[in-house]
Amino acid sequence: MQSIPANGYPIHFGENGYEFLNHLLSAHKYSSIFVVADTHSNEFCVPKFLPYLATEIPIEIVEFESGEGSKNIDTCVQIWNILTELGADRKSLIINVGGGVVTDLGGFVASTFKRGIDFIHVPTTLLAMVDASVGGKNGVDLGHLKNQIGVINVPQMVLIDTTYLETLPQNEMRSGLAEMLKHGLIFDKPYWEQFLDLASVDFADFDALIFRSIEIKNEIVMQDPTENGIRKALNFGHTLGHAIESHFLESENKTTLLHGEAIAAGMILESYLSMQKQLLTREEYAQIKYVITDIFGQIDFESEDIEPILELLIHDKKNEYGNIQFALIDGIGKIKINQHTDNELIIEAFLDYKS
Repeated sequence: MQSIPANGYPIHFGENGYEFLNHLLSAHKYSSIFVVADTHSNEFCVPKFLPYLATEIPIEIVEFESGEGSKNIDTCVQIWNILTELGADRKSLIINVGGGVVTDLGGFVASTFKRGIDFIHVPTTLLAMVDASVGGKNGVDLGHLKNQIGVINVPQMVLIDTTYLETLPQNEMRSGLAEMLKHGLIFDKPYWEQFLDLASVDFADFDALIFRSIEIKNEIVMQDPTENGIRKALNFGHTLGHAIESHFLESENKTTLLHGEAIAAGMILESYLSMQKQLLTREEYAQIKYVITDIFGQIDFESEDIEPILELLIHDKKNEYGNIQFALIDGIGKIKINQHTDNELIIEAFLDYKS
């Protein structure tokens, strides 16, 4: 599969990706390599990854606990201390092997250790392949607030090897699918239409769908690396989705949602806002709601959940001058950024979601 040139780094695929990786290791003459993984990816993916490394450079594995709950500054401090104790220097390299939490956190650790050392992403989940590892965003949560602390800093390369997906539970695969659906809705209507009947999708060709999803995100990021304009399109479904994810993360009586599960609900809610602003027809909205609900089911919202979710919108990192900013779809395959709405319409969207 052809490599994709991104903004200052390449995205390589499959077996060829390891050849590029080993060439990079040889060319840069790194002093040491630190493989950052969580407990899940260290058990299932790192043993597969390490034999591909053709290098005499010393390798250390740095592991942290799996899950969104580890994506915080405390985990970063632990890893910074481990790097220091093991003698990491400015010529060390971090290779992040894992899902979105690993690539987000590992990229942030690398970007800030000794004012920045090189890093590589090897995403092992669908979500990380099509979203988290592409685009240069690295960061951690602040309490239950998603991605409040971070930097935009690109890796040396991203290596996509879809055989890692064989280690993934079905709900994690579905979580990544949400971002693929989003890419179709905001940018490529024919791509979206390939998912209208998921049962008919030939998963032997799923690599091609993943490739196109990465292409779409990369095309948008290349136009606007620092998110001052069109890159905001990628936030479709995420303004409400992140608030929902944060609310379920902090509520003791709620089951924590996977990122894609929250974003799926966010896309339905924000499609409703798009329809009410006459950007989307009722038929288009009905199609979006049916397809996403058919794949993800419905989140069980109680009436008392809505107010705290609305309060969390105030902390959304995309807000400017105190205004909540939405990216809404302007017909399937197009987007309008910097859209505002009121709480009454958002509450109405939640009521429609439950109907």
